[in-house]
Amino acid sequence: MKPHKELMMKKGILSGFLIYALMFGNAQSNISTPEDREALFNYIIEKTWEREAWSPVKEEILGKDPRKNMLSLRDDIINASSDTDLYYALQRLSAARFDRHLSISEIEGGLVLPEIPAGQAPIRFHPDYSDRNNYFLFVSDYGVNIDRYVNSGPPVEIGDKLIEINNESFNKYLDKVHVYTRYSNIENIWRRVAFDLSGKSTLLPPSFYQERLKLLLEKKNGSRYEIDLPYLKNVTWAFGRVLRTYPGFEEVKTFQYESFKLYRPSDTKIKILLIWLYGFRGDLPEATDALVAWAEKNNMLDYDLIIDAIDARGGSQGAYALSRLTSKPFKTTGGNLKLSDITDDFIARYTARYTARQHAMDGSGREAQDDGTWVMEWLHGPVLKGLAAGQEYSNNVPFKCAHLPHYSDWIMQPHEKTFTGRLVLFLGPWGGSHLSQFASMVIDNGLGYTLGMPDGGYSNTWEWEEDLIFPISKKPVVRFMWSIGHTIRPNGQILEGNPAMVDELVPVTRDNYLQYKVLLLERALDRLKEEKFQKTR
Repeated sequence: MKPHKELMMKKGILSGFLIYALMFGNAQSNISTPEDREALFNYIIEKTWEREAWSPVKEEILGKDPRKNMLSLRDDIINASSDTDLYYALQRLSAARFDRHLSISEIEGGLVLPEIPAGQAPIRFHPDYSDRNNYFLFVSDYGVNIDRYVNSGPPVEIGDKLIEINNESFNKYLDKVHVYTRYSNIENIWRRVAFDLSGKSTLLPPSFYQERLKLLLEKKNGSRYEIDLPYLKNVTWAFGRVLRTYPGFEEVKTFQYESFKLYRPSDTKIKILLIWLYGFRGDLPEATDALVAWAEKNNMLDYDLIIDAIDARGGSQGAYALSRLTSKPFKTTGGNLKLSDITDDFIARYTARYTARQHAMDGSGREAQDDGTWVMEWLHGPVLKGLAAGQEYSNNVPFKCAHLPHYSDWIMQPHEKTFTGRLVLFLGPWGGSHLSQFASMVIDNGLGYTLGMPDGGYSNTWEWEEDLIFPISKKPVVRFMWSIGHTIRPNGQILEGNPAMVDELVPVTRDNYLQYKVLLLERALDRLKEEKFQKTR
């Protein structure tokens, strides 16, 4: 070989090594050393043991030990070989606590995830809950043009059962995906997996996704067929979510609030109002007051109420609304704070937010919307006293409820103007958080009749977020969360992972999915006609 060619080859090899080193170094630069990752794992475990407000009742229901599950992931953290590898190992570590509220997220200078092009395959799934020992997913919606992706075989139909995903059995897929998924009860994780299955996101490692989504589906008669779907930017759906259909009722168009919509019977002789509760949003007190005023003006305060809370989300002020929707006193949910190394910092952080909020307010508050003073007095009073006394938890108080004392029986009195008829509440495993609290107040106090399925069962009082750094190198990693307080049901039980049971269980199935709310409405109306279901409030 000629000298200049040999020199050029050496330069090429060196250049290749340099490029590889730069690429490899960039991929490795954020994960530090095995020793640092082990120190990080030890820090998370130590602080979790100290800060986390565990729910023994949830662990018993799930049959799982979150502490044991977390400890089993030590090697996964230490042996991580890339940003992506470490990030999802930390996500598994967080999810091992089985708490829907707790997540991890990227922070500036920390672990960097590869970009996953957003996309949605034109198909959706939902769990069939008819047999608790044999849940499965079925097609619950599809794009209006899905037939163009079916090369042969029968058309896609609502109710078709999911058998395989990308040539892998669904059961095997579920075993892999559940360790990354945040959930607090079994019914809710099935809903989460179904919801996320046909879309691309950073919720799962990139290895879970292929260029297209290949599915094996099964008809009700047992015949099977395959479908190969692209990921699209936009999908026009044939049906949408569980349909909001209430035969015999029409929306009151003049009643426009974010928290809920109002429906009244087409037959004006029927003394029932129906509320579709979207969530416990910021306008809930205003919306509830407006509802009471509207009903009083129209002589409807003695009407029965049907509340569809299946689609409801989190928020606050459920006790306030309930005090206008029922004429009976009731016990609210309660809460406490786990006292630990971050209690002082938590109070300082809350105080800073409170001060900023006070500066932003114009001073014209209302009884329905506490400005944070009640919580501030509790944090700087009973909580700090409990910390100084060495208590593990603070005193139990009415859940962030500015209408009751810090030390009380949690009994909320009805407002001077309330509905006096009967109450029927629809529930389902879609949502939780403040919905779980609202449901437990209705059920544990016997305020009405409930049907459908228990809610998602996730609720805690307070959370702590912290930007983690490697203990040795001090490099940033991810943002990590802890649940640092219990929500306590009116019956005295911890609420997290322990939703209140409905009076009448009506599982969602492949056969009733599209007509589920119609079915619940029919059963509610039948109940309201029964003699034994006469005035209970």
